[in-house]
Amino acid sequence: MKVQFLGATGTVTGSRYLVSHEENQILIDCGLFQGVKRLRERNWEALAVTPSKLNAVVLTHAHLDHSGYLPRLVKAGFKGPIYCSAATRELVKILLLDSGNLQEADAERANRYGYSKHRPALPLYTAQDAEDVFPLLEAKPFHESFRVGRLAISLKPVGHILGASSIRISAAGRSLTFTGDVGRPHDPIMKAPEPLDETDFLVIESTYGDRLHEQADTSEQLAEIARATLSRGGTLMIPAFAVGRAQSMMHLLASLQKKHEIPRAQIFLDSPMAIDVSDIFCDHAAEHRLSNLQCREMCQAVNYVRDVEGSKKLSQDPRPKIIIAGAGMLSGGRILHHLLAFGGDHRNTLLLAGYQAEGTRGRALLDGKKTLRIYGQDANINCHTEVLHGLSGHADYQELGNWLSSLPRAPSRVFVTHGEQGASASFQQYLRAKFGWNVELPEDQGELTLF
Repeated sequence: MKVQFLGATGTVTGSRYLVSHEENQILIDCGLFQGVKRLRERNWEALAVTPSKLNAVVLTHAHLDHSGYLPRLVKAGFKGPIYCSAATRELVKILLLDSGNLQEADAERANRYGYSKHRPALPLYTAQDAEDVFPLLEAKPFHESFRVGRLAISLKPVGHILGASSIRISAAGRSLTFTGDVGRPHDPIMKAPEPLDETDFLVIESTYGDRLHEQADTSEQLAEIARATLSRGGTLMIPAFAVGRAQSMMHLLASLQKKHEIPRAQIFLDSPMAIDVSDIFCDHAAEHRLSNLQCREMCQAVNYVRDVEGSKKLSQDPRPKIIIAGAGMLSGGRILHHLLAFGGDHRNTLLLAGYQAEGTRGRALLDGKKTLRIYGQDANINCHTEVLHGLSGHADYQELGNWLSSLPRAPSRVFVTHGEQGASASFQQYLRAKFGWNVELPEDQGELTLF
C-alpha cells in the first residue's frame, strides 16, 4: 500500500490523499486550497492522478477544504462512487452548490468591474458542475465496513461537524487511518469524537498543533461582546462557517436571550446555506448534544434571510442587531457586504469565531491590518474586532493527545498533516515526547510505501 500527499501539507487546506493498493486507487478527501494566492492557484492545476483511473473517493467530512474540488474532479473524468456518511452527503450538496454559485458570481462581478487580471475571469466551476457531483455521492453508515476492491473501509464519527468521520482502510492484514478534522471533547453542540480503532499507520490533522484553547467561559465572553456592541447602538457581525459554527452561534445567542443575559435585539442568519444546514442539523440528533426543544429554540430565535434583496436591506438597516453570515474566514459570501457597510463605524463589532487560515482576510485582521481589499476596493476597518477562541471545531494538541491515548497500541508510523508548518512541526514534537511514536511530516506530493 502506498499513500501520496497531494494537499494539506504545510497548510490547513487542500486535503487530498491518494491511497494505492494493487489495482485499486482511492482518493481520501478532495478539498479546495484556500488562503494565500499561491495556494488558491493550485486549484486550477490538474490533479497528479488521472481522475478516470480512480476507483472511488472517500470523504472525511463536508467542509470545502475537504470536498470543494469534487466538481473539478468529476468534470475531468472521474465517474466512480464518492463514499461518505449520510450527513456528509446532505451537507456536500449544499456546500458545493453554494460554492459553484459564488464562483460564478465572483467571476461575473470581476468582469463587470474589471478588477481581475484575467480577461475574462472564469469561475473555477459552476453550479451545474457542482450538481454533476450529486449522483455519485453514496452514504455509508458509521461502523459498518464496505469494500473497494481488496480494500475494507469503515467510518467512525469524530465530532467537528455533522457527519465528520475518521476513515480506516484495511488490506492484507494491515490498516491505515485518516483522522480527518477532529472535534473537541466538550464542544457545546457536537458530541465528542469516538476513540480510534487500532491502526498500523495514522494520518492526523494538526490545525491547532501548537496551541491550547482558552478555558474561559465562551458563553459569557459572547454575552459581554454582544452587550457592549448593542449598548453602543452598534451591529455585531459574526462571520461563521455555515456548517458548525453558525449553529453553535445560534444556540448560544438563543440561550443568552432566553436567560436575559443579552438584550433582545434581532438576530439574523444571513445565509441560505446555513439555514438549510440548520434544518439538517435537527434531523441528525444522534450526532449532537442538543435536544429537540433546543433545536427548535435555536431556529426560532433567529430571523432567516434567504434572498439577496433581504441581505441588502440588512446592510442598510442602522438599528442595533446581530448578523451571522458566511464565510467564516471572510473569504467571500454575504459577510463581506456587511463589512463594507458596517466595518467603518467604531460602534460596530466584527467577531471572529473560528480558525483564520494564512492569507485570509480574517487572518489579516488578527495580524493588525486596518484595511481590507474587498471586491476591488480598499475598505477601512474601524469597527471593533474581537476573537472567540472557545468555539473552534478543532481539538487542540492536548485534546488530540488525550484522544490518541485510548489507542490499543502504537501505530508503526504517524503522519502529521493539515496544519501550517509551525503547528505541524510542534505537534510532531509533542507526539514524540508524549508517546515515543515514529512521527513524520510528509512532503507535498510525496509518496510513501507503507507495506
